[in-house]
Amino acid sequence: MKVSLDEERREYVEEFATFWAGFGLPRVQGRVMGLLLVSDPPERTAEEIAGALGVSRGSVSGATRSLVRLGIVERGRRPGERKDYFRARADWSELVRQQAGTYATFRSLAERGLGVMEGANPRSRRALEEVRSLYGYLEREMPRLLERWVRERGEGG
Repeated sequence: MKVSLDEERREYVEEFATFWAGFGLPRVQGRVMGLLLVSDPPERTAEEIAGALGVSRGSVSGATRSLVRLGIVERGRRPGERKDYFRARADWSELVRQQAGTYATFRSLAERGLGVMEGANPRSRRALEEVRSLYGYLEREMPRLLERWVRERGEGG
């Protein structure tokens, strides 16, 4: 099935890709993610994605593989079909929970770095102290923030 994008969706896909690329990530990943976020129906095959974006299947394959690994795109099959379908993950709260674990790792690495820099000039230690402080804060607060968001989301719809 040929997927065509209206002008508004095409602009959104490109805006999302620009945002994505701003983090140093591949633009094609951003285009795929943007497309999946505004797809109706939400599931698309690699062939449909490639056709809608005017890119190769190989580009789509690499992009979807990365997005699935990041946990923001899901891959599935329909009963009786051999094609994979991709869709943007609807619930990102588990993904955020998993990422919250990286805060502890980053804080710990900063603490290790501070140990390496023991006795160094305070100006030389400043960046590591800031990383430790920020990621310690995020490590403590993100689970609470996420809990509150889940609770409010459940109450408000």
